[in-house]
Amino acid sequence: MNRSAAPLLHIDGSQGEGGGQVLRTALALSLCLGRPFRMVNIRAGRKKPGLRPQHLTAVRAAAEIGRAKVEGDQPASQELCFQPGKLTPGKYQFTMLTAGSTILVLQTILPALLTAQGPSRLVLEGGTHNPMAPPFDFLVHAFLPLLTRMGAKVKTQLLQYGFYPAGGGRIRVDIDPVGTLKPLDLTGRGRLRGIEARAIVSRLPEHIALRELDVIARELDLGKDCLSMQVETGANSPGNVVWVAVHSEHVTEVFTGFGRRGVPAEAVADEVVQETRRYLQAGNVAAAEYLADQLLLPLALAGKGSFTTVEPSRHTLTNIEVIRQFTGCRFRCLPIGEDACRIGLG
Repeated sequence: MNRSAAPLLHIDGSQGEGGGQVLRTALALSLCLGRPFRMVNIRAGRKKPGLRPQHLTAVRAAAEIGRAKVEGDQPASQELCFQPGKLTPGKYQFTMLTAGSTILVLQTILPALLTAQGPSRLVLEGGTHNPMAPPFDFLVHAFLPLLTRMGAKVKTQLLQYGFYPAGGGRIRVDIDPVGTLKPLDLTGRGRLRGIEARAIVSRLPEHIALRELDVIARELDLGKDCLSMQVETGANSPGNVVWVAVHSEHVTEVFTGFGRRGVPAEAVADEVVQETRRYLQAGNVAAAEYLADQLLLPLALAGKGSFTTVEPSRHTLTNIEVIRQFTGCRFRCLPIGEDACRIGLG
């Protein structure tokens, strides 16, 4: 596509779920397609509307790798104009002084760098384990293996944990471009191979992690060999995260809980158990809610593919609509049972 000739696309940031994903998907596709856009009503329905530090970092990261012209990239701005230029791979470092998610910033710029003309290395600083975003463990165990099956070559390293609300984490990401992603078809998760759970504590008593693992082991009937505890000494703040990985024949899903002040460890663990059970009880679906969100954009760039998932969330449906506005792709959501559907393209 001729980047200079691409018409300006107008996007309402308050549509559907109306959160930051509308902006991130728009930035990612703008970089990939060379399509400029103007967005209004950014996060208009949120308690603190407009661009927050995490969103500003994503905008500025996209602008830097895409040599873009940007208007409105200011704190709390509810309007943004983004005109991409030449996509430029290379070495970049992007820093948030808050616990804003490094994973969501990566989500914004990774698709374009996968199709760039050369390799890239990113160092992202901020939150690595944030209750409002996919944690690093989800990225490594659930999402990137599927992206690898689509031809992507991405290596990641967690250099330092960054817990909410202090942040201070660091991840490194090495990306070798592939040109075009291959279609992915996940008709189901296949045979269950095993379930594991890990509880991590930083500058907090170890009994918190042990109590979380006790609940998960009892409720999901896991043996001691499926449980692990990590006492993290490198983070610059207290933090607690517990995750369960469901390893199946065709996919691994990860469900995460975050410790927070005033909430017992047992309650945090129970939240993870309930998410895991919903997934296991939804038939042979491949992706749970959050992985479904992540798969939509790669499939759109591949032009073909499908996956089975639980009933689509409003977040997922909003993402589908933003992708349609940029690409014309129309995902089909076909019910295949109670609380299950197949989302497909092509």
